[in-house]
Amino acid sequence: QVQLVESGGGLVQAGDSLRLSCAASGRTFSSYAMGWFRQAPGKEREFVASIRWSGGRTYYADPVKGRFTISRDNAKNTVYLQMNSLKPEDTAVYYCAAVISAQYGGRWYEYPDNYNYWGQGTQVTVSS
Repeated sequence: QVQLVESGGGLVQAGDSLRLSCAASGRTFSSYAMGWFRQAPGKEREFVASIRWSGGRTYYADPVKGRFTISRDNAKNTVYLQMNSLKPEDTAVYYCAAVISAQYGGRWYEYPDNYNYWGQGTQVTVSS
C-alpha cells in the first residue's frame, strides 16, 4: 500500500511564502512522477505542478509559473512545492499525487485520472 502524506500548509498573508512537503511511503514505493493539485471551494481540482522522479523534468500550470517550484529528494521519497509571492487566489486544499506508470503524449500531467495515489490534502489560506 502506498501512502502520501502532505504537510506545510497554513495561513499566510499575500506576498508570503510556504513550502509544502509530500512524503511517500509503502512496501516498495516506485513511481514515474509526482504532482501537486489544488481545489478551492466550489471549484474543480486543478493541476499545479509535476516532476518526474528520473531526470527531474518539471511541469507547471500557467497561474503558478515563476512563483512556485517543485522539487524532489529521491533518497527521502519526498516532493516539495515551494510557493512564493502567494496570492489570495492560491487559497485551496493542496493535494500530492503519484503516477506509477510511464505516461506518453500530450499534457498527461494535467489530468487527475492519470495519477494513481493521492494524499489527504493540506489547507493553504492566503489573506489579502
